[in-house]
Amino acid sequence: MPLRLFVALDLPEEMRHELSTIAHGIPGARWVPEANYHLTLRFIGACENWQAHDVDEALAGIRARPFELSLGGLGTFERQGRVQALWVAAQRTDALSLLQSKVENALRRVGLESERRRFAPHVTLARTEGAEPAKIAAYMQRHNLFRAAPLRVDRFTLFSSHLGRECATYTPEVEYALAA
Repeated sequence: MPLRLFVALDLPEEMRHELSTIAHGIPGARWVPEANYHLTLRFIGACENWQAHDVDEALAGIRARPFELSLGGLGTFERQGRVQALWVAAQRTDALSLLQSKVENALRRVGLESERRRFAPHVTLARTEGAEPAKIAAYMQRHNLFRAAPLRVDRFTLFSSHLGRECATYTPEVEYALAA
């Protein structure tokens, strides 16, 4: 059975808790569970076991330095004029962009297609397909000045994702340390 994989920055418990303090208040939104907060570097999708092994080897070869990450401000993803997701932005730094680029290049070298979407670093808070646009706008006005304490990123993680009725379950499969 294929594994559903993605590469992400796992967030420490303190930051997840800080994000959870604003994760409420929009009727009809499906809030992401606190345990599932992460910053996706690259969604991979379904992989056979042999592909997952190649992905692991490619990611293990990445060399990058630790860096600081700041989260703050809100944004949305829309499709056909409807807000689909609400998120907290991550500051795009050279170090974050370099790490994401190295992940993308490593995955292309093992035969995965290039990601078509432009990298937009964020942490998803909610799926909002069922929420009223006015409620989303009011929420964003109330919380747009949200800022989390900066965090030091010293690793990235290969996760598997198991879809469930209410939400997905994310399992860290392999952590890759960043070298100083």
